[in-house]
Amino acid sequence: MELSLSIPALLFPAISLTMLAYNARYLAIAALIRSLHSQYEDNASETIRLQVEKLRKRLTIIKNMQAVAILSFLLAVTTMLLIYLELGFWANIVFGTSLVALMVSLILSLIEVQLSTKALSIQLQSIEKKEK
Repeated sequence: MELSLSIPALLFPAISLTMLAYNARYLAIAALIRSLHSQYEDNASETIRLQVEKLRKRLTIIKNMQAVAILSFLLAVTTMLLIYLELGFWANIVFGTSLVALMVSLILSLIEVQLSTKALSIQLQSIEKKEK
């Protein structure tokens, strides 16, 4: 397959929107951590401690999601440069690597969503215990 400049350029909006979504998740978690910090100072409970553990894992995953998405973006730009320089073989390799990096970022996003669901589950269990 012959790569043209427009093919890697198609990744730009996808990666940009992905980065925007990842940043929104990061900001939401940062606000939650600040809220939990003040709650923990008032009442050091096991539920809050468990939530903090999950949030720490989620922050690490989001950091890695963002790093791999940025790598994908840089590789897409590098692909365009290689196409411009008429180095088609290397452009194909770099573009393939860019696609793999984007897939890794999306898989990390899926894992983070699963952890998010588990954290909400902890919160719901806490509410259910108080109701009983």
